[in-house]
Amino acid sequence: MFYPLELFIGLRYTRAKRRNHFISFMSFSSMIGIALGVMVLITVLAVMSGFDEEIRTRIFSMARQITVSNFTGNLADWQSLEKKVDQYPGVIASAPFVMNQGLLTNQGMVRPVAIYGINPDAEKKLSVLNSKMVQGNLNALAPGSFGVVIGQKLADQLGLGIGDKINLVTPTASITPMGIMPTFRRLTVVGIFEIGNGFEFDSSVAYLNLQDAQALFRLGSSVSGIQLKVQDLYAAPAMAKNLSHALHDDYMVGDWTQDFGAFFSAIKMEKSMIFLMLLLIIAVAAFNLVSSLVMVVNDKRADIAILRTLGATPRSILSIFIVQGSVIGFVGTLIGLICGLLLATHVTQIVNGIQDLFHVQLIAKGVYYVDYLPSKVEWPDVMKTCGAALVMSLLATLYPAWDASRTEPAKALRYE
Repeated sequence: MFYPLELFIGLRYTRAKRRNHFISFMSFSSMIGIALGVMVLITVLAVMSGFDEEIRTRIFSMARQITVSNFTGNLADWQSLEKKVDQYPGVIASAPFVMNQGLLTNQGMVRPVAIYGINPDAEKKLSVLNSKMVQGNLNALAPGSFGVVIGQKLADQLGLGIGDKINLVTPTASITPMGIMPTFRRLTVVGIFEIGNGFEFDSSVAYLNLQDAQALFRLGSSVSGIQLKVQDLYAAPAMAKNLSHALHDDYMVGDWTQDFGAFFSAIKMEKSMIFLMLLLIIAVAAFNLVSSLVMVVNDKRADIAILRTLGATPRSILSIFIVQGSVIGFVGTLIGLICGLLLATHVTQIVNGIQDLFHVQLIAKGVYYVDYLPSKVEWPDVMKTCGAALVMSLLATLYPAWDASRTEPAKALRYE
């Protein structure tokens, strides 16, 4: 098979056993350094993407993606509004809700909560609340029963179980002979859910039936707003903006980024910073590649001079050593890619095996929201990592190759 002269000699230099074993070791260590850098970067980014995905799943399984309300928080003609927003492209489901603040008290213990009035059947289409019930049933939120569904953590804090009674104090005031007093209501715990640690869903949210919440907060037939579930979660901010214009700014349209957008922006920035910092590992390996190629050039001065006397141009010499350095960078990147993908796809099993073997808990659920190490390989991250490694390897070859191209045959062969 025919190869260009530069490619043939560059590949030959890469495969040949050098007289100086130290140079061979330096080239090998450069290759391994690049491979380790790529492997570590792919694995760390996969773990960060896994945590990101896990947190997103937990938040968006419960968070309201888009909400539509008015400026008073008392939406009267919500039925016609719901029909209108249901026809908007990208909307999967919708339901009215009532939202207010309150205090749950039991045996002297008090906990602030966000009270949501929901329709149990509609809520099943909007969130995973029904599938997260660990005790009781969401359907137990029957109108007029004044039952309440709370999180497992809140139940543990207040010492509650299914069938227990609890007092709810609301900011809705009542006028009594003793003056203005907050409204009290006796509720029955009919269900307990568990979403998991993080964002305090299990300790700061309680659900009532929609009609009970309307009666409790004296809304009559009105509601606080309408919540929407959309096809593309990440298009929700744009959809909310367009929906606000479509409704002629007569309503307030919010989306999930108002509550959680800053958090995910911080995660994105953290991931970018970790990528840049771990990229320094590959940069160190690339710098090592510069050193090894400089030594190769000095070792091959006589060969370069002979090639020059046979008619090789400086550009050809430059290309020979670029090929040699690029091959080292490519092989190192390829090894790192394979090892990184294998490690990233099995890191969960590896960490679980270490925990079982040494009887330790490396991932504390109270700190990291999860009790295992999640991993999700995202191909854009893999491509960025491999691309950066190849570019830095190529840049590392430029100075040694340029130095080789400046070799003068007469000076190089004078002492040979």
